[in-house]
Amino acid sequence: MGFDERFLGVGAALPRVNGADAAASVSLDYVHFTVVLDSVRRLARVTGVNIDGASLVDVPRGDDWRFDERVPEDWQTGPAVYAANDLDRGHLVRRRDPVWGTPEVAARANSDTFHFTNAAPQAGGFNQSEELWLGLEDHVLGHAEANRLRLSVFTAPVLAVDDPPYRGIRIPLRFWKIAAWNRSVDGSEGGELAATGFVLDQSPLVDTSEVVAPAPGEVPPLGPFRTFQVPIADIAAITGLAMPDLVAADVLPQTVAAAGWRRLAAASDILL
Repeated sequence: MGFDERFLGVGAALPRVNGADAAASVSLDYVHFTVVLDSVRRLARVTGVNIDGASLVDVPRGDDWRFDERVPEDWQTGPAVYAANDLDRGHLVRRRDPVWGTPEVAARANSDTFHFTNAAPQAGGFNQSEELWLGLEDHVLGHAEANRLRLSVFTAPVLAVDDPPYRGIRIPLRFWKIAAWNRSVDGSEGGELAATGFVLDQSPLVDTSEVVAPAPGEVPPLGPFRTFQVPIADIAAITGLAMPDLVAADVLPQTVAAAGWRRLAAASDILL
């Protein structure tokens, strides 16, 4: 029941891990989503979720984070990394996105999102920002009516070689997200794939020498959030992932892409 690349009625394949990274990676299927876990970095290389906005179910959140028993615990970034600091267990596949279908299926999907394989360390303010992280998918979902509110969303950290070390892992400083939908007006098989990509930067918020919560009333010396709408080809380049169908479906105008990454101040700045 993992990610379905034909969910949109047109092919939208999960980005593919290449080379040595592929040898270190394992694909894990959950209800309505898939996580490709890097066993060396102990974080996801890529995740993909199918979202049926017309069938979403309201399920109590819960907070039962746990290891996935299908792979060794030392392949996963567990609770020790998140203890006594200002790092959140940031959902990669957002909790509400796969929670659709029958009540039983939706409940299983909700529970599945709380595996450590689906988490990455995120600065608290970054993870909780409605506009800069959670708000991106909401905004794109609102523009997906041409496909009966169906989306496929791909998300992961950028696992860079110079990410700072912390408690046995390396903290990713950037995250990427791609939303894909079908331009078909009736959602039938076939149509035209459309996609858009984002890079979200938490590097101004992460200092691994002092990843601790500020004292009560103290404002932490953190730089601004930075969120960019970027060419999907650039995401492929910085991640080393193969995603040719998504690159070809990019809706970002070439004239805009040629000017460099487009910094976003609000969701209304997104070009679709």
